[in-house]
Amino acid sequence: MLRLHLLAIVCCLGLLPSVAKAVDKRAATVDTLPWFQRCLVGMEVGPTGAQFGYSDRDEMLYASRFNGRDITRLCRDANVEYLVIWARDGDWAYYNSQVVPKCPGLGERDVLRETMEEARPHQLPVIAYCVVQQGGNYLKDHPEFAMVDPQGNRIGRFCFNSGYLEIMKQLLAEQLAYGIDGFHIDMLDQGFGAPYGCWCPHCRKQFEAEYGRPMPAGVSWDEDWDRMLEFRYATSQRMEQALAAHVRALRPTATVDFNYHGNPPFSWEVGQRPVQHAGNSDFVTGETGVWGFSALTVGLNAQFYRAAFPGHPYQVAINRGVRIYHDQTTRPLHDMRWETLTLLAHGAFVTMIDKTAYDGSLDPVAYERIGKVLREARDKREHFGQPLVYDVGIYFSSRTRDWVARDNPPAYFQSFQGAHKTCVMEHIPLGVVLDENVTLETLQQYPVICLPHAGIVSDREVALFQEYVSAGGNLVVTGHAGQYDALGRPRANSTLAELIGANAVRRLDSVDNWLRFPAAGSSSTPSGGAADIVAQICRDVPTDWPFLVEGPATVYEPTTALAIGELLEPHRMPQQRRGELVTDWPLSADRPVGPALLVNSVGKGRVATFAASLDATTAGEHHLVEARNVLAQTIRLLHPDPLVRIDAPGNVEAVVSDDPASRTLRIHLIGYNSTPQTIPAKNRPYILPGLVEDRPLYRASIHCARPIVEAKTLNQTTALERMGDRLDLLVDDIHDVVLIQY
Repeated sequence: MLRLHLLAIVCCLGLLPSVAKAVDKRAATVDTLPWFQRCLVGMEVGPTGAQFGYSDRDEMLYASRFNGRDITRLCRDANVEYLVIWARDGDWAYYNSQVVPKCPGLGERDVLRETMEEARPHQLPVIAYCVVQQGGNYLKDHPEFAMVDPQGNRIGRFCFNSGYLEIMKQLLAEQLAYGIDGFHIDMLDQGFGAPYGCWCPHCRKQFEAEYGRPMPAGVSWDEDWDRMLEFRYATSQRMEQALAAHVRALRPTATVDFNYHGNPPFSWEVGQRPVQHAGNSDFVTGETGVWGFSALTVGLNAQFYRAAFPGHPYQVAINRGVRIYHDQTTRPLHDMRWETLTLLAHGAFVTMIDKTAYDGSLDPVAYERIGKVLREARDKREHFGQPLVYDVGIYFSSRTRDWVARDNPPAYFQSFQGAHKTCVMEHIPLGVVLDENVTLETLQQYPVICLPHAGIVSDREVALFQEYVSAGGNLVVTGHAGQYDALGRPRANSTLAELIGANAVRRLDSVDNWLRFPAAGSSSTPSGGAADIVAQICRDVPTDWPFLVEGPATVYEPTTALAIGELLEPHRMPQQRRGELVTDWPLSADRPVGPALLVNSVGKGRVATFAASLDATTAGEHHLVEARNVLAQTIRLLHPDPLVRIDAPGNVEAVVSDDPASRTLRIHLIGYNSTPQTIPAKNRPYILPGLVEDRPLYRASIHCARPIVEAKTLNQTTALERMGDRLDLLVDDIHDVVLIQY
């Protein structure tokens, strides 16, 4: 309708025909964009009951009310722009398949056909959800497709090197014949823990053909296991690429996306690398949820997907339930608003997941709340998707994940996640940088790059960092950065020694380590520039005070760097020194063993290296606010003049975007306002956060480095006062956007 009005105005004013053609061309371009480039919010709907596999073949109640027409109608009423409908899992098809058995409770009904017939008149894109990897009746009936362990025992998963690929192609062809717009294919993992597969005859034969040697007998963490990891990664990639190529050969306009598991908390066990397995589809699709990924990781996942497949859209799926996908609960409205708007602010498009009741019936209250969330998202559409502003790039090393952390990925993830937590709670705009696709151009998008415990740093990476810092970039280094070779074996020194301006003398075998910075006027007070640095980074931290920094630590000997403060190793009881008592609980600080911080000037830039892991402790169980403050103030020391400086409570996440065409900065403020929880029913003290039931009320201030022409907020309820380049706000909602014209 808007397009017709524009054309009418053009004609009435007697404007040139070329203008009318240009308007029509722009409108036509929008109309013909693929669904994932024009849609912002949608839903995925699937049944509950077969997710664990091996369902009773005679159960008639299960999914009997799982109805494509009802689902499509409710979704349209809930303001969806696309619908992902469950078509096949490990037990059943939910349509008339000739390849795998149909869910018996459906009788003669065909859910995929019902969905398409209801969706077509409304031009609602329909995406088929098709499961690849799930143990169930089909795998039980076809043991020839099973993964096996080194002893030849079946481990309840499909092998991607078996003939199963041809079965998947047949399934996708069947579903594509219904006229669907694309596929969400779940999951291309190879397991989430031991036993690790696969040693079947197909894999053994292919491994020998590729490497000219037999498969290793098991996990060995040597050159043979390096080949095995590469083989596993390539196996997943070949499967993804083969399925995508098959779909495109049948219908080039149909889309394909895979459920992505390249980001934390997933590791090498899954068989996916961050970049290698993000770019085999039209866009990256991942998932979040407080129950599985934490509240902080909602925005981090979006940034990770962005980095893994640069320049492409990224979809994030969230759940309307409280605990897991199939728990049949419905979150409060504000809880769903917080998660949805966080993802949209970070540039993702969002899919809300609804798992039906066991019989396939739908929860009308859930759809009422979802409708309000999706309506708000669509109303705010023009404020999402602008280029993001970054002050810090947090570096993720997949090689460190695989070869230093090995069977204990949290040992590496904790530092990465702690660096992220620091930036979010201190309102420092951040992005993610990945070792697989890092370039100098990527690094130079960020004034500061943080290397949290990046144990393996290759010669290529060192050269990039050297060039980046020499040209004016800044590094923050923590943990055991650069202190392992490509196979995770300890090195005598760090590959980053020249940049750090110090040699790594030894790695402490303790994690309960301590830092202390000297007070002004004390006998150990540093002089000159060092005193200024201490004053900056300890602005909110007492000096001459040892504070616990739990995580990996390094004793450094300075060469060209300025040494500041002290690293103190922990005391050990006689029983601990004799190996008779564990060291799990932190003990008090003992003697100093090296500097706490090294600051080295390299060309036009600087490198700040902490001997202990302020990031790891920030994400750990013995976290101190002071550790986070020191790390944040160090980032500000290296980048003292950011475009925007934000002061807000720690439970408020800030996302900054810039639209140069309209000269508009947008600062998204998202308040996480969860309620306190009581003692959990099990696994004390590991509790889930409470749900967000109420809108927060908080004060915030924004300093802008650009002259402000005009400033306003999206919410009329937000109070805004302007004093020069400073804005003071009183916000009373989950989400608001501050719009600054410059």
